[in-house]
Amino acid sequence: MDRYARQILLPQIQEAGQTKIGQACVMLIGVGALGCTVADQLTRAGVGKLVLIDRDIVERSNLQRQSLFDEADVTQNRPKAYAAAMRLIAINRHVQILHHVTDVTPDNIRDLLYVHAPTVIIDGTDNVETRYLVNDASISTGIPWIYGAATGVEGRVMPIVPGQTPCLRCIFPTPPAPGELPTCDTAGVLNSASAVVASLQAAEAIRLIVQGAHKIKAEMVTVDLWSRRFRTIDFSDGRRSDCLACVKKQLDYLHSTASLTATLCGRNTVQVRLTNLQEAAQSASLLDRLEARLGNVLADQHRSAYLIRGRVDENIELSIFADGRVLVHGTNDPTKARSIVARYLG
Repeated sequence: MDRYARQILLPQIQEAGQTKIGQACVMLIGVGALGCTVADQLTRAGVGKLVLIDRDIVERSNLQRQSLFDEADVTQNRPKAYAAAMRLIAINRHVQILHHVTDVTPDNIRDLLYVHAPTVIIDGTDNVETRYLVNDASISTGIPWIYGAATGVEGRVMPIVPGQTPCLRCIFPTPPAPGELPTCDTAGVLNSASAVVASLQAAEAIRLIVQGAHKIKAEMVTVDLWSRRFRTIDFSDGRRSDCLACVKKQLDYLHSTASLTATLCGRNTVQVRLTNLQEAAQSASLLDRLEARLGNVLADQHRSAYLIRGRVDENIELSIFADGRVLVHGTNDPTKARSIVARYLG
């Protein structure tokens, strides 16, 4: 316990709390700006098992705020979940670090939760659809989760405990329409804002693990780093009697067909999932076959155990993952991205 001596000194934790931390499993969905800081802090805190899930690869623009990555991760086209896992293992070999290079969808989220049985889920995502999916999965399984978001110089955090606190759809019944809210594409993001929000998420996770979910309050913390203002909003009366998710159990996102395209925040990149590739991904030889097929098509081709990456022309690059996903770099237009993928992959 010497490693955690300063943490054990805290009256809120002590040895009993540290034991609970060491027995807990945390599932982190998204290893970007929020996820890197959360993962780093929980690994150093000695959480028993940390499961990292991310669909993306490390890009140069990530380095401004995603603290587990470096330039070598960019040049080697390393998946974020893998690169983060390797860094975290070097930080604390006593923590079991698992990683999945995949997209979280209605097709796989229940299996991921069943296999790992996390104590708590932490939101490190960058899109609304996945957050509502996590909310539905939390209600379905009873596993609490911690919502977090950071854009510009602002952010917010809220723990969500099924049956106890309002769920995400109690607070935001209708998802915002595309373009309705600022994103890191349109508003940018201050790295300090991401770090503060992630630290609040990590603290909420530790408090939930040590004290138990029944002690969690229905409160949202908002922060504006530029004006140095913090605000706590009491949602103890925030559960809606007509909530489609936690009251009526209409878990639309959990039972929906996953979207075939997604524009990635701040990346000038569109993700495309094609049925033929998803089916082919069941075969271990998918990347082998695609590497041979695309050898004369993609310039500057790079191959790893996780993906093939290469340039179609001076403006467009493709990253083809072993699970059947394709990232089209160089456009934010889903229609154009689907057209490019269809042209080269069918």
